[in-house]
Amino acid sequence: MTATTTVPARPAALSEPAPSSRFSWLRERGMGATVLVAAISTAFGVVLLSATGYIAAVFRANEEYGDSGTMAAVIGILSIILLAVAVYVAAIVTANTFATIIAGRTRRIALLRLIGATARSQRTEVARQGFIVGAIGAIVGLVVATVGTVVAIPFLDRLVGVATDYAVLQPALLLPAVSVALTTWAAAWAGSRRVLTVTPLQALGGSVEQTHDELAHRRGRNGASLTLGIIGVALMVGGILLGMLSPIGVVVAFFGGLFSFTGVTLGATAIMPRLLHATGRLFGDSVTARLAAQNAIRYPERSSRMAIGVVMGVALVVMFAVASESAKSLVTASGGGTPDVAFEQMMDSFSTVMMSLVAVSAVIAAVGLVNLLTIGVVQRRRELGLLRALGLTSPQIRRMVLIEAAHVTVTSLVFGLALGIAYGWVAAQSLLGSVAMPPLWMSPTFVAPAIPWLPVVIVIVATAALTLVAAVVPTRIATRTAPVEALAD
Repeated sequence: MTATTTVPARPAALSEPAPSSRFSWLRERGMGATVLVAAISTAFGVVLLSATGYIAAVFRANEEYGDSGTMAAVIGILSIILLAVAVYVAAIVTANTFATIIAGRTRRIALLRLIGATARSQRTEVARQGFIVGAIGAIVGLVVATVGTVVAIPFLDRLVGVATDYAVLQPALLLPAVSVALTTWAAAWAGSRRVLTVTPLQALGGSVEQTHDELAHRRGRNGASLTLGIIGVALMVGGILLGMLSPIGVVVAFFGGLFSFTGVTLGATAIMPRLLHATGRLFGDSVTARLAAQNAIRYPERSSRMAIGVVMGVALVVMFAVASESAKSLVTASGGGTPDVAFEQMMDSFSTVMMSLVAVSAVIAAVGLVNLLTIGVVQRRRELGLLRALGLTSPQIRRMVLIEAAHVTVTSLVFGLALGIAYGWVAAQSLLGSVAMPPLWMSPTFVAPAIPWLPVVIVIVATAALTLVAAVVPTRIATRTAPVEALAD
């Protein structure tokens, strides 16, 4: 008889982790959308830089004004500003996404704290994950946009009738990719600050969002929000006053808008609950409507993260539309009420191009809304399971989630429209206030705000469509799990 020796297998807990387990967090809900946001931002930057370089090459190929670089310089500055806006929006969306993910990881983080892990090490790990997803998205966006530009250049040459021989592959194209990767890393670090407040006792709980009363005591953040808002308003007023002497006032006003909106973003948890409370009355007194309104107000941090991206997207599009329409109205009034057809056509074309470019930032914000709403529903499985166990039907749960999404988007739409109109007027006034207009040819000039109703209607319709799209996946998730299974999580 031959003796055989069996080597016992190591327990699974002591065995080496599978190679893919180190990156299993990439499958976590929310990471894919963050990669998409990084890819869109990078591709947008690559296309802008390539378009700027191509336009400059077209100018150089023209014998009449090839030596003039003024127009190319203006377009270059505009491209940098638009890229900065897109990266800014992406950073806020990413920070909000990671903040929501951290809220869902509360129990796991608390368990790790319980066995000795430090808060700083956990936060560093989250920042590393942010850098990885940002780098993945940046590489994808860089490759796709570069290949698309290489393919498009020959067609553009034939379209404009100029052989530019423009070289697409340039080191400058790495700038958007590097900027987006670093910004995503910084946004993940900012969004993970919640890790510092997680205690080992929270290992017994699940997703933990701060309540309205808890947020009211965050004096440091509220103070920073108020300070940035005051600085922003002061800069915008200064831009308007400087704009009465020189169009350079629009640059000062731009930074004022940036500071003021950053203040709004930081103070969203103090601003949005009041607006959400007012909006909640529009959806009636049914059980599902009351539950949806209470969900939006009970945890203002979660609702504010979903709302602020939509506010940004709406405000950006409306701002450019109002600034353009105000300029057209000013020229029409200076001509005695007779519109200049050529000028209006030029402004309409410019406005269409600008709003199309700014729409990229709105798309980024829309991705953020869909992502955050989906993550929020996943993290509330126990809550939704309890509601179903108490008697709410699947259609009622779906209606509640849809109304909650509508609640947030309607509030964001109204707030974004108000901000967009204000910012658009400030931009027009600071840019055109020093321009002497007929019949008196005197300056400074007061630019009356004008609202273009067609773009506003398009924004309203697009926001309504976004609400429906954003609620599709969450409503399926909300009703797919059995109540007993959801309560067991």
